[in-house]
Amino acid sequence: MSLCRHYVRELRRSVLVSTPELGQERDVSSGQYDFADEDDKDSNQRLSAFLRSATPDPSMSQRRSTGDNLETPPTGGPSFRSSSGNDPTTSSSIAHTVNRTDVRASAEKILYTYLLRGAEREIVLPEPILQSIQHAIEVEMRDDPDLFMDAKDYVFQAMERDAFPGFLRSKALGNLVPASVMLRLVIGLLAMFGGFWAAFSLIFLDIQPRATRLWLILPFLLGVYCLIANQYELDPIMGLIGVSEYTFMEFFAVREPYVRRLLVKRSIWILILTLGIGGSFYPHAFVRISC
Repeated sequence: MSLCRHYVRELRRSVLVSTPELGQERDVSSGQYDFADEDDKDSNQRLSAFLRSATPDPSMSQRRSTGDNLETPPTGGPSFRSSSGNDPTTSSSIAHTVNRTDVRASAEKILYTYLLRGAEREIVLPEPILQSIQHAIEVEMRDDPDLFMDAKDYVFQAMERDAFPGFLRSKALGNLVPASVMLRLVIGLLAMFGGFWAAFSLIFLDIQPRATRLWLILPFLLGVYCLIANQYELDPIMGLIGVSEYTFMEFFAVREPYVRRLLVKRSIWILILTLGIGGSFYPHAFVRISC
């Protein structure tokens, strides 16, 4: 879409330069080309309609019919598989005059890099959508942005339905990555085992001072803390200071105020739950048995 807008803007400049009298008739040129500077759905449709109305480059059809190597660009056009910094498909790298060949190469790059079965970065699409795009590019010689509209809508719906809820659960309702979640499970189980082992040892050794038995609450608190953090995928201390884990042992500050408030509330709840459950493990029953 960015490349197509750039192409139409270049076309508008060339028309105004070649016909200076049109510069005094802005309504003529604006009616045809000003939609290239807009970003709403209607302007995108008009942009695609304008590109479809233009006659495709005959050399493209000839190149397709003769089966030339797709990685060999036509004269003046970049390869659609280019990995250099001059890739015309990115708006930040557009530093030259864009022609229709570049727009065509951009459409081909999207098709062969992301959409076809077995592509380098394949996006799984329903077969009818894939066949429609492939037919439009390879047979109808289209390169307007509208031909990807069905795929774009499908991907956004899939993200909203599947990916985005999972992202919210992991980042807005939690702050740990799976490796850290598993680490807390292991630490929690070891701490609980150590707490029970120490409690029974005090019973059998008949250690009477209550101050000594009071230390037993620490391994139980640690165990409950780690197990609840594993269950909620949220470390409450990290949540209170506004830190979230990006990758294992790599952290970043939570900048979104709503997400931060949500994490703080959940962190306070988890701490209260930890203190309540961990305190209940204090072995009063062990004291009576030993007496």
